[in-house]
Amino acid sequence: MAAVLLVAAAVGLLVPGSRRVAADPGARTGRRWPRWWPVLPAAAAGLVAGSPRGAALAVVGLGVALGAARLVRRARAARAASANRARAVELCDAVQAELAAGQTAGQALDRAAADWPLVGPAARAALAGGDVPAALRELAAEPGAGSLRVVAAAWQVAHRTGHGLADALGRVADDLRAAEQTRRIVAGELASARATARLLAGLPFLALAMGAGAGAEPWAFLLGEPAGLACLATGLGLAYAGLAWVEALARGVDGG
Repeated sequence: MAAVLLVAAAVGLLVPGSRRVAADPGARTGRRWPRWWPVLPAAAAGLVAGSPRGAALAVVGLGVALGAARLVRRARAARAASANRARAVELCDAVQAELAAGQTAGQALDRAAADWPLVGPAARAALAGGDVPAALRELAAEPGAGSLRVVAAAWQVAHRTGHGLADALGRVADDLRAAEQTRRIVAGELASARATARLLAGLPFLALAMGAGAGAEPWAFLLGEPAGLACLATGLGLAYAGLAWVEALARGVDGG
């Protein structure tokens, strides 16, 4: 029980607080705790419980929790990146519409920032007469916001050449929309590979459930014997490695 409680506390501390977040969402402090530090209290809890097997179980359980949390964080980051890409297209359309209605570039960007707070610094720079392209390029470092570099380039060219900013942003929006359509097609093709990988990762648990139903007691071996613990840790590690590998290949293809 001590091992389980300390593992849960360690995971709870690690997952939401692995990086200290500043009061300003746009600021980055960058201080990270080592990913492996909860292994120490987990192992200590198992030893306090009086059994090396308890320490091994605690470490295996912690590894499962950290691996699952890492996959969940990556999925959330992918969804956030997809939302930011869609917001970039909406930003171009909104600013173009405001400019066509007679608003200034600063006012148009400020109104667009009300729907997408990420571009708030760029809107403040526009209202203050600052360097809007530089602000947009800095914001492009956020996941999925890389298209803001194209918006920044269009903004800079329009102001240097005197060409209409609304027309430039309209062309940028069309290009980004076409790129997003291509990305959706690629994501659809990759969906089957991702689903297959998840199915294969879950099949061993189905086999264990079937073995338990047949009276073979596989869990007693996996959780009660040193060889079983080694097999459990190796199997879980290979399953996670397979999922991570497939996701890495998919990200390399779709650029996520």
